[in-house]
Amino acid sequence: MRKLAMATAAAAFGAMLAAPAMAQDGPFAGGRVEALAGYDNVQDGGDGSSEGTSGFTYGGLVGYDIQRGNTVFGLEGEVTDATTSTRSYNALAAGDRFSVEAGRDFYLGGRIGAVISPQAMVYAKGGYTNARVESRYTTGATGATETIDKVNLDGFRVGAGLEYKLSPTSFIKGEYRYSHYGNVDNVDIDLDRHQLMAGIGIRF
Repeated sequence: MRKLAMATAAAAFGAMLAAPAMAQDGPFAGGRVEALAGYDNVQDGGDGSSEGTSGFTYGGLVGYDIQRGNTVFGLEGEVTDATTSTRSYNALAAGDRFSVEAGRDFYLGGRIGAVISPQAMVYAKGGYTNARVESRYTTGATGATETIDKVNLDGFRVGAGLEYKLSPTSFIKGEYRYSHYGNVDNVDIDLDRHQLMAGIGIRF
């Protein structure tokens, strides 16, 4: 998966560098900005019985595409946040609460698409993701909250989706993506993240 993610991003980047200026023309070419929202699920990849924890994710994306015939190559960067969290009570003392929350997520990668009609394109994507996880402990006696830790997780992401044009400059899209985070401070955490995203964007 990691090799696939890096290969997708590298192929898109290389094609964009090699393409002449005239190859940028096409209904799916040019810069774009998007608003994103969707379903987020985080789980322990090492436990096949784990259902994980789910929440809502939202954010924005900027990207640039070129088109050669029916093939589209793009680069994109994304920033999202999430409501995904898990909580346990009476962890260390009566009335206390321990919570782990997903935070901001940075993504940088590439995509390769195939135009299947004048309005629609299917694509695959891959790249690098850096997600923050924050843990908190709240005592039962005083209600005081102490931030225990904020950890940044490095990983890779792969995904696929469909983009559909509403007009020459606007579009919507649906996308599934999978992210994996391997280790923190040489500790293998084996964390998997599954997301179903919807987006609306403007191309310019």
